[in-house]
Amino acid sequence: MARIVIPDDEPAVMSPSVAFRALAGHDVHTYPTRPPDPAELVDRIRDSHIVINIRSTTRFSADVLDKCASLRLISIWGTGTDNVDLGAARARGIRVTNTPGVSAVAVAEHALALMMAVAKRTVDVDQQVRQGRWPRAMVTQLRGKTLGLIGTGAIGREVSRLGAGLGMRVIAWTFHPRGDVAEWVALDDIFRQSDVVSVHVRLSAETSGLIGREQFERMKPGAILINTARGGIVNQSDLVDALSTNRIAGAGLDVFETEPLPPDSPLCAMPNVVLSPHAAGITPEATEAGLALAIENVFAFLAGTPANVVV
Repeated sequence: MARIVIPDDEPAVMSPSVAFRALAGHDVHTYPTRPPDPAELVDRIRDSHIVINIRSTTRFSADVLDKCASLRLISIWGTGTDNVDLGAARARGIRVTNTPGVSAVAVAEHALALMMAVAKRTVDVDQQVRQGRWPRAMVTQLRGKTLGLIGTGAIGREVSRLGAGLGMRVIAWTFHPRGDVAEWVALDDIFRQSDVVSVHVRLSAETSGLIGREQFERMKPGAILINTARGGIVNQSDLVDALSTNRIAGAGLDVFETEPLPPDSPLCAMPNVVLSPHAAGITPEATEAGLALAIENVFAFLAGTPANVVV
């Protein structure tokens, strides 16, 4: 029987889920804490055949994979694969799967919520009212504005639909444009034309640092950046500079270069920024669907018909 290890169920989502019941009768070992270092991760998964990865903070480096000779599958809960050395996995014959699309609605709704909160200055105004003030600052109306999407996978397409529902003009750029998701434009035009830029690509060698000083300089002074993808796609120092100098109007961020976000980060003191803790895809519906698909990917692999394969 294949040995299945879940090395990082903290906070617990897999063990209390309905989806977890499907693993009853299998050789499963679940750890209720995250491995604090690579050595501990190796200790937890060294003898496993299959790993179900819950947290993106668990990093499967080439060195870790080298020390896990029995490992044949890493089933990731989520779409991001930047915590796995995919080249090393491929070279060692280790399949990597993910759960695309299951959290698309949740993440898209969160992106819209961040967009609205920044445009309407909801957090800043709320705090001022609680302090006894009665602000009358003008806020941004989104109808008639341009929403620029970077990436048009399942999440990007859902954000496109929501933006169009608000009466926004939707433009988009992606590596492989197809269909009528939006009006296709060059990447530079996303920054030049958009009133809101929303990021929906995976973090990879191609997208790391994709947005930095040069891109912020192209944006309108009243523009807003929304990032619910990965922190590494945006140069955070350049973003802080753009916000502090009013080069752009604001940002809504669910992801950061360092997570958790350090409390002394300049972003924490900026009234034109709305922050959330990498939680866009966490709803009961999306969580259960994603965990169930991660387990289904295990069963498909064991049946010899692997699905949702990244490598």
